[in-house]
Amino acid sequence: MILIRSRTLLGARLGHRTAPGESSRIRRVVTLALPTLWGGVAILYKLTCPLAQQDGLTARIATSAVFFAVGTGLILGVRRALLQELAQIREVAGAAQRVLLRPLPPRLDGLAIAAGQLCAHRAATVGGDLYEAVATDHGVRVVMGDVRGHGLAAIGTVAALLGSFREAAHDEAELGSVLRRLERAMQRHLRERARAEHPATCSSEPESPLAEEFVTVLLLEIRPDGSMYALNCGHPWPYRLGRQVDRIAAGEPLPPLGPFPLPADLPAQHCGRLRPGETVLLHTDGVEDARDSAGRFFPLAAVLAGNRSAPGELIKTVCDTLLRHTGGRLADDMALLVLRNERRKVPHQPQQPGEPVVRGARTAS
Repeated sequence: MILIRSRTLLGARLGHRTAPGESSRIRRVVTLALPTLWGGVAILYKLTCPLAQQDGLTARIATSAVFFAVGTGLILGVRRALLQELAQIREVAGAAQRVLLRPLPPRLDGLAIAAGQLCAHRAATVGGDLYEAVATDHGVRVVMGDVRGHGLAAIGTVAALLGSFREAAHDEAELGSVLRRLERAMQRHLRERARAEHPATCSSEPESPLAEEFVTVLLLEIRPDGSMYALNCGHPWPYRLGRQVDRIAAGEPLPPLGPFPLPADLPAQHCGRLRPGETVLLHTDGVEDARDSAGRFFPLAAVLAGNRSAPGELIKTVCDTLLRHTGGRLADDMALLVLRNERRKVPHQPQQPGEPVVRGARTAS
């Protein structure tokens, strides 16, 4: 569904008006035209050119040169077709990624927001990191997650969880109920994948679908008075930047979504307040797990110390410092999400949601 929508949007943006089947046939014809032309040239030369019928050294050199040119033309033609197809696939994948991880607005319910990503592979456009922030009647609710794995399997999990969060964040009064909806969405997605990948063994409901698949999730709720509540399923705790840098932690994390069921009771943990002017930074584990050539971990807390930059500038500083620390060699994808409290006063009642949430500038390697 996502790839189909992305291809449709891409075609509209490029002004492409042919039907999908017709477009595919045209591309195949164009791809085969150049090799066919070069092959025809080689056969015509061999059959009609008098020089090709001779056995002398000069004739052999000329024939070899002709066939070398034909072979080069064939290779270049195939290479060009493959590069065009790869460029189209990457553009469609990028469109799918933008549909899932929509750009954040610069502000949301009095909070300044920015998000950034670094990819372990320079050509990668689809990963397993997910994040979203929405303004609700219960405050600004944020999700940050990291799916095990990459590629289409990971992006399917990202789509399932983000779709569930965007609805549940508005519908559910309790943060624990939002997490419960994410758990059900994850289990449903895994069951559907199990049936699709192993149809012969899934005539009935799978007992333990894809047991090795899991996702770490952090849910954070910032209420109008700045009070923060969180639920953590195996994800790194965020940092709060105020007079000093401290890690927000509220007890032992819950297990990641997927391999184990969540407890029956899911009370949200109080994590203090985000006062005006203070910043909270959420991240995936790839940030602090990044190492330099000597094996030293990236000192995220030290980089954040004393930094009072705007969210976008803070993300750029962290990403630039991390790339210098690793020499540009990243072992894992990583994502950052920064929210700064710019409310001038505490409202008496929760503010209503504003404009539809779309995601802001993303830092790329």
